[in-house]
Amino acid sequence: MALIGGIVRCSRPSVFGRWCRRSNGAHLSQTRHLTTNNAFFKVSEEIREAINSKKPVVALETTIYTHGFPYPENVALASHLESVVRVNGGVPATIGVLDGVARVGLNPEELIRLTSSAGNPDTLKVSRRDLAYATGLHLTQRTLNGGTTIAGTMVLAHLAGISVFATGGLGGVHRGGHVSMDVSADLTELGRTPVAVVVGGCKGFLDIGRTLEFLETQGVAVGTFADGRAENEKGKVPFPGFWCRDSGLTSPFAIRDEREAAAMVYAQNEMGLSSGILFANPIPEQHEIPRAEMEVIIEEALVLADRAGAAAMGKDNTPFVLDAIKQLSKGTSVKANRELVSANVARGTLVAREVAALQREGGWEAKTESGDDVFGRPRDQSQVGGTDRSRNGLCKADFPVSLPDSVLSPKPAPTSSHPLPSVLVAGALALDYTCTFTPFTSLPSAPTISPSPQLRTSNPSIIRQTLGGVARNVARACHLLGTPTRLVSAVADDLAGLVAKAELARQGMDGDGITFVSGGRNNGAGLGTAQYVAVNDAKGELVVGMADMRILEDESGGIGTQESSCSAIVRMVATALQPNSATAVPTPPTHLILDANLPSKTLHTLLRLAKSSFEPLTTVLEPVSAPKSTRLFPSSSSLQLPLFPDHVLDLLTPNTSELSALHSAARSTGAFDRPEWWRVIDALGIPSSGARHEFERALAHDVSAALLTSDVEGRMESLRIASELVDRGVPQMAVQLLPFAPVVLVKDGRQGVVLAMLLRREDERLSDAGQAGWVVARAAATSVVGLGGVYLRRFTVPEKVLEEDVVSVNGVGDTFLGAVVSGLAKGKKVEDTVGVAQKAAVVTLRSEEAVGIGLAELRGEV
Repeated sequence: MALIGGIVRCSRPSVFGRWCRRSNGAHLSQTRHLTTNNAFFKVSEEIREAINSKKPVVALETTIYTHGFPYPENVALASHLESVVRVNGGVPATIGVLDGVARVGLNPEELIRLTSSAGNPDTLKVSRRDLAYATGLHLTQRTLNGGTTIAGTMVLAHLAGISVFATGGLGGVHRGGHVSMDVSADLTELGRTPVAVVVGGCKGFLDIGRTLEFLETQGVAVGTFADGRAENEKGKVPFPGFWCRDSGLTSPFAIRDEREAAAMVYAQNEMGLSSGILFANPIPEQHEIPRAEMEVIIEEALVLADRAGAAAMGKDNTPFVLDAIKQLSKGTSVKANRELVSANVARGTLVAREVAALQREGGWEAKTESGDDVFGRPRDQSQVGGTDRSRNGLCKADFPVSLPDSVLSPKPAPTSSHPLPSVLVAGALALDYTCTFTPFTSLPSAPTISPSPQLRTSNPSIIRQTLGGVARNVARACHLLGTPTRLVSAVADDLAGLVAKAELARQGMDGDGITFVSGGRNNGAGLGTAQYVAVNDAKGELVVGMADMRILEDESGGIGTQESSCSAIVRMVATALQPNSATAVPTPPTHLILDANLPSKTLHTLLRLAKSSFEPLTTVLEPVSAPKSTRLFPSSSSLQLPLFPDHVLDLLTPNTSELSALHSAARSTGAFDRPEWWRVIDALGIPSSGARHEFERALAHDVSAALLTSDVEGRMESLRIASELVDRGVPQMAVQLLPFAPVVLVKDGRQGVVLAMLLRREDERLSDAGQAGWVVARAAATSVVGLGGVYLRRFTVPEKVLEEDVVSVNGVGDTFLGAVVSGLAKGKKVEDTVGVAQKAAVVTLRSEEAVGIGLAELRGEV
């Protein structure tokens, strides 16, 4: 390497660039940022834009998810921590290795894929030493996944240009480390990588004194936030001990607030120092475990580790000890850990905000006037530049972009003009064209007129354009019934997309979840907004239909960094599930409805995302059609649907043909061969010979006055229908699907609706004499956790509609589902929603619209 005129020329090419400027002997590391993505390293578009715009970005590690918390608890924690960053005005950059690529800024879909690998022996803990192995082997067709440690995250964060990183606890020198040389790579990384790391101190079972000595040797500045604690006569505060606020040792520096911390980070970067900074943030006082109590637990855990020998050595030591502490503390250590990391991430985000402000303004000049602080700003922060600050100390001027009041106010206000949605509906939004043939009848010499249009020529017709798509129809039904609902879908930036978005607004629907996408890989042709064209004959019967739904199946994205439509939908749902964030609603929704126009991978991602939320949603799937319904059971083993009681799908609403297709798909993909499925089925005590008698009894059972013994004809008809349903296998297929979706509502046209449902052990229906006629199985007391029995019931059609009164069957099932979920969102039991849902379906049956406008008259019944 040669120095030429202040320019360092590298003799060999480097991924960090060919040329680097050196200033007065300062270390080069502060300039070694990767400005472009490559085969081994990728920075997401959101993070690249945030860094370029000098927005506050906070790095988050992933070992805490892959080797700390189990799935899906880790997904919930990941979503929560990203939400903490956003609500405090920052941009989260979750870092990990996925498919052999080091990624900075995992999107929700990627994050779920990585967190779901927790517990897999092939999932790596990626430190600095592991990066080449974890990323390089994909060149040999071995793709690896891994969670990044503090050291690994620091390396990747620095390469991306991120200066602040927040996590739980720091590794350190192990007890006896002066003999074993067991020293965490976190410490040496802090000595050579200029990233500020906010932690809760060292993990309490380490040798904290020797850890602080080692950090001093490495040249690492260590400061502890006073957090309301008084400084001693030397201006020092206690260094925290992870689970406790005082480790018994004194911190080298006391940090009074985030501004002082940011000043250190800014100064360190400006001077070009190559070492990092450690900021210790004491655990919130209400979540602290007293030091004396923790010391007893720690000592016992270390004894267990010593007895375990090789099983608790090296990289396996920390996970072993932490697990032992969890068991000995009866879980209190895990709760404290979760609260600690949340507090650290919040503190780290505030530091990042102050650093970003310094970077944008080129540093505030220190002033000595009594009215100004060291940043040259008034000490009275209630007014800054004429801008009012909120009670939590945040001001719009602090942010690089304009933020809504929902971030600044202790009681967030909605950022949308629509009511806060209690229901999200994700799936198809399409433009529907109905072309009905209208032959000329006034020609005097016209021959006998055919009701069908002629081929290969133009035909006179009446063409109607309406909004359609299953998800849109369901959302429209919910909207008309008075349920605040947000539609989440993707449209192209074409004329059809603009029309669709405008029409949603005209109808007063919440379209804040609609995202515009462009591109797609379709041989470079791009993907258009979903559209459907129906050509009907003069009688209104379908002759041919043409559908273009490719945009809803795009998981690949377009040229370069173009986001795929499915990724955009996942992102919009994830955003809506983050309470109190700048881009989300203050109160998250309670129900998520998906339609099977979305591909398998996206469906499974959204189901897991909804259940990993801190307030899990009730999830519903509308199968759409027999072929598309099978997307719930794809052949890929990586997309297996979890079973009761860990299910991610709550309600399934097929018609009988879709039910049969679902059952066949489950059988052909081996879903019925899984041990977990047999565990649930065996627990129900259904004999191998079947339960025909019980099924027929329940399906014929009705306590309404019309079917009492005095109505012999009605009773016989009910028995006939029940027997026919069993002959067709409807209840059998529904019950066999219950371990995957504990509530199945089967739509059977004029025969009504069949409800099959798993009951939990505490469900009052099991002890209610009035409900006993519909309970067809009771689980043994020692069976699957929480399982109580099976409920089976048929709902007759409330009103028979004459053929001549039927205008269109399109949207009838969608309307039914919208009414069911509207009732559920208002706290009704599922069986209490069916009656009004059937009425709503009749309204649409008599309407030219895909969803009958008359639904609004049923609001009082929902």
